[in-house]
Amino acid sequence: MIQENETKHRGIYLLPNLFTTAGLFSGFYAIVAAMKGTGYIEYACIAVFIAMLMDSLDGRVARLTGTESEFGAQYDSISDVVCFGLTPALVVYSWSLTELGKLGWLAAFVYTAATSLRLARFNVQLDDNQDKRYFSGLPCTAAAGVIAGMVWVTVEFGVPGKILSQVMALMTVLIGVLQLSSIRYYSFKEVDLKGNVPFVATIVVVLVYILVAFDPPRVLFGVFFLYALSGPILWLKDKYYVQSTLDAGR
Repeated sequence: MIQENETKHRGIYLLPNLFTTAGLFSGFYAIVAAMKGTGYIEYACIAVFIAMLMDSLDGRVARLTGTESEFGAQYDSISDVVCFGLTPALVVYSWSLTELGKLGWLAAFVYTAATSLRLARFNVQLDDNQDKRYFSGLPCTAAAGVIAGMVWVTVEFGVPGKILSQVMALMTVLIGVLQLSSIRYYSFKEVDLKGNVPFVATIVVVLVYILVAFDPPRVLFGVFFLYALSGPILWLKDKYYVQSTLDAGR
């Protein structure tokens, strides 16, 4: 990993940073939309997911075009704090947590602080010899997907945010804690996008697109919520396996 970092240029490249700026713009728009009132919350949630799409593209574009740079890495990290730390917290706060007063904005702050700390930890651990197949803690993009998806689903069902304010606050704090935890999450970095894949995989991708297009709020929230649950499930599975091994050795 050290060699990879050494090959990064110190210049500024336009193409990957355009995607990062587009993501930052989407995150900022989501904040503005949330501030306008409940009638714009749906647009705010959509903007969060657009920011996630832009975030997934900027790094890939940089690698494919050979335009990786230290500037781009730092810019992307700052954008992530805004788009996936501050923005989801303000969206859920505007929609629901305002009903709880001080407890509401404290819950939102816990999420924002947790995201910032997780990103800082991720940046300093880039050179560590860790298993690249897994993330340590819930990735901030997935956390933002859970929060934005949760709000979007309640809007689609016509459930007022104030009714679920306590549930929203609890979920916001729990998702923040999962980001800071050492629970492993599968990173999907072993998936070879350039290699050959079975025809069935292509069909699965098409079905996923169809499902998302059919009902974006519920499908997106369901995907990210299940991914958030996968970490604790994997942790319990590993713990059970270790305990079973110890019992068998006695």
